[in-house]
Amino acid sequence: MEPIRCSWCNSSDLYKKYHDEEWGVPVYDDPTLFEFLILETFQAGLSWITILNKRENFRAAFDHFDYKKIAHYSEDKVEELMQNTGIIRNKLKIKAAVSNAQAFMKVQEEFGSFSDYIWKYTDGKPIINNLKNSKDAPATTPLSDEISKDLKKRGFKFVGSTVIYAHMQATGMVNDHTEDCFIRSGK
Repeated sequence: MEPIRCSWCNSSDLYKKYHDEEWGVPVYDDPTLFEFLILETFQAGLSWITILNKRENFRAAFDHFDYKKIAHYSEDKVEELMQNTGIIRNKLKIKAAVSNAQAFMKVQEEFGSFSDYIWKYTDGKPIINNLKNSKDAPATTPLSDEISKDLKKRGFKFVGSTVIYAHMQATGMVNDHTEDCFIRSGK
């Protein structure tokens, strides 16, 4: 018998796997936090399933999300990525990946790690929301507004409050699994 999951993920096996194994699991390592940041910024204006379906293509195209390499991408590399049909070919988002990698490393220099920076907003612990239905999850919160504003001040691009809240959900800073979801209930 299929377990009860958050309603948003029931449309595909890929969604279910992502929901069951990654979504809402606290992430404290910088490489994974950067991967989700890149994926979330490319998702802006698109559906998450579109990004999940292209995730492996993104991983290959963007050097396994190695921010140290991405920070040094040349215009030729940007043009090469623009020809890659396996990813979202949006020049502004591709250029944002480069500048975000640079900004990411500056945050690491200042705070010791990006993880230390981002998790300070929740005192290092997930925020547990009590949602009856997935539709009850907010698109933004005052906290995502605050983080978004600070990231923009630090030079990050495509990090509006909605993108940041989705990043918080994906990396477990926020647990928005519904009350009846087997992940939440342990059933």
